Amino acid sequence: MYSRVDNQAIYDLEAIVGKSSVLFEAEQLEPYSRDHVVGLKGNPEVVVLPQTPQQISAIFHLAQERRIPVTPRGAGYGLSGGAVPACGGIVMSLEKMDRILEIDKENLMVTVEPGVITGNIHRAVEAEGLFYPPDPASLDSCSIGGNIAENAGGPRAVKYGVTIDYVVGLEAVLPSGEILSFGGKLVKNVTGYNLIQLLVGSEGTLAVVTKIILKLIPLPKYRVDLLVPYNDFGDAAKTVSAIIASQILPTTIEFMEQDSLHAVEKLLDRKLPHREAAAQLLIQLDGSSQAALNEEFELVGDICLQHGARDVLVARDASARDRLWEARRKIIEALNYESPVNHLEDVVVPRAEIPILLAGIKELAVKHMVRIICFGHAGDGNVHVNVLKDSIPEDHWDELVPFISEEIYRLSLSLGGAITGEHGIGRTRRSFLSLALDPTQIAIMRQIKNIFDPNEILNPGKIFPDLR
Repeated sequence: MYSRVDNQAIYDLEAIVGKSSVLFEAEQLEPYSRDHVVGLKGNPEVVVLPQTPQQISAIFHLAQERRIPVTPRGAGYGLSGGAVPACGGIVMSLEKMDRILEIDKENLMVTVEPGVITGNIHRAVEAEGLFYPPDPASLDSCSIGGNIAENAGGPRAVKYGVTIDYVVGLEAVLPSGEILSFGGKLVKNVTGYNLIQLLVGSEGTLAVVTKIILKLIPLPKYRVDLLVPYNDFGDAAKTVSAIIASQILPTTIEFMEQDSLHAVEKLLDRKLPHREAAAQLLIQLDGSSQAALNEEFELVGDICLQHGARDVLVARDASARDRLWEARRKIIEALNYESPVNHLEDVVVPRAEIPILLAGIKELAVKHMVRIICFGHAGDGNVHVNVLKDSIPEDHWDELVPFISEEIYRLSLSLGGAITGEHGIGRTRRSFLSLALDPTQIAIMRQIKNIFDPNEILNPGKIFPDLR
């Protein structure tokens, strides 16, 4: 179906981007063969590092002419295999397109290239008194282009929303090589179909984004973080519902169960506060008034205690906040350390259904005699489900993963949820897409893909199951 990358193709790519930006030695290719899905790998034949939309356009013209697949890549921190080259060919890494082009304080906008690390955007705009809220856990490693591709969320989604809520303009290169601009520094725009909304979250299957305009908001002046331990996870879950019902909207409401915290302790080689608690909530509140914030956190603290909290630890300064957040930020790394082979899901349900979801997942763990550790975003119903291989034999593990994944998906769907909240379908979930979407929806999506990419050269093997 696809052509191999031969010496002539490499020579032509070098003519487009320069010899130093074309990688084809085995040791150079290896880091681009994987993302952060444990055990998933695909071997590229060549990696190119373009720096302009025009270079990307020329690469697409070459790929179309030779019928070579192209896999776009940000920083490689995805968790669904979206940047793993499923069909070989060209990996197009956007790591060199890493400039913050403009911070527009008058219009509250920032314009960036796709390779900028998300945490660098945070720091740059916050230095100007502005705020870009989406904060994926890997924000100091992942790129904004990858966030666009996956419509990344993060802990602050409960109050501020996700990536798509802040994208007002895009420049992108179609697989045909055509360079298009969508939107601009506009707060309102209903001119035709919203193609920006279509591209954000399309997992690099429709176009390659080369410039992004993000809207900003004023930086909240005050912030407080609360760490709240519980003897029973059900009490923690009821607390979340009670906080929302009180019409207080925290910036974040994260949950961590005991097993996840013990894994972090092993990684850090030290004990964490309230390690004997069955679960902990990590709640952040922010605002423009210290008095109003004090009132809110006092009320939230009272709600927590009324619902069985053992204590409410308060952090007001940066160093104290960092200590509270360290465990949450380290969980995925800790679970990989605990069991180098593991499987991660990120189902999402209405937040009131989280206790039922977690109880069902624990039943699955007992049924299949496997360790499953959960953590995630209690405030928006997004639960990260980690199935650990431990000492399970390889052949049994290979059979178990798809089986238990399907059971987790069916449980989530039965509660009015979805099979992924922020990590995407990518390579890892595509065979389960029909569980969540009906045939007509999938057919419409395939038609959209065909309009953008009729020769299927852009990121093939992602999202859609193979046609039989």
